[in-house]
Amino acid sequence: MQNTKSFKSFSKSPYYSTKHSTYFDTYDLLLDKYQGKKITFVEVGIWGGGSLFMWRDFFGPKARIIGIDLNPEAIKWEKDGFEIFIGNQSDPAFWEDFKSKVGPIDVLLDDGGHTYVQQIVTMETMIDQINDGGMLIVEDTHTSYMQNFGDKKISFANYAKFWIDRLNARFSAFINEGKDTRVHSMEVFESIIAFKVNRKASSVLSTEQNNGGIFDQAKHFRYEDAPFLKKNENLIKKIIQKAFSIISRDQ
Repeated sequence: MQNTKSFKSFSKSPYYSTKHSTYFDTYDLLLDKYQGKKITFVEVGIWGGGSLFMWRDFFGPKARIIGIDLNPEAIKWEKDGFEIFIGNQSDPAFWEDFKSKVGPIDVLLDDGGHTYVQQIVTMETMIDQINDGGMLIVEDTHTSYMQNFGDKKISFANYAKFWIDRLNARFSAFINEGKDTRVHSMEVFESIIAFKVNRKASSVLSTEQNNGGIFDQAKHFRYEDAPFLKKNENLIKKIIQKAFSIISRDQ
């Protein structure tokens, strides 16, 4: 952690900020390619202002750093050269106004209120605003397994699982009318999910290719292990049960 670029920037910030220790490796992995570039970076939830200075140091002077918060006092950070918007991330009207004023975005980091509605509304209203090659990152997704952040049926973790279905629904064997191409890929880390945008790649039709080599009519043995499965049913059942279990704690 201490050797990561993002942690060094975090430590240099003159104002208060909190981050979890596991986040810094993830930040470096996801965001290193944007350092020194002319990008537009948006952070939802700026609290004590420290993260604004962290990201300015991390990305460099070419980056446009924008902060969003519901607290009207956060406007004070404009004096330090940041663009600040005061608004409710649950409000689609706020996001429409924000988009009209800011334009396309390279990276949006949602470190806001962490309720499921806030996270989902932000994602659904802003993913189309992300430039190709950019991403929308939602952090503190562990709230999906905690109390007081909303209806668990629409937790952000459940929403993210639905995105896995959306990505795989683009496979050419399925009906492709109305396929969702807003997200090309996802990266999932502890407490962080990144949605990556590449519209051209998202629109490529998946078709089976072969290399033109000689085919020896080899048989598929996909289901030939059926006798083994029947004989070892209890062993396999234990493995499957473990695979679909999770150790969690409601707080």
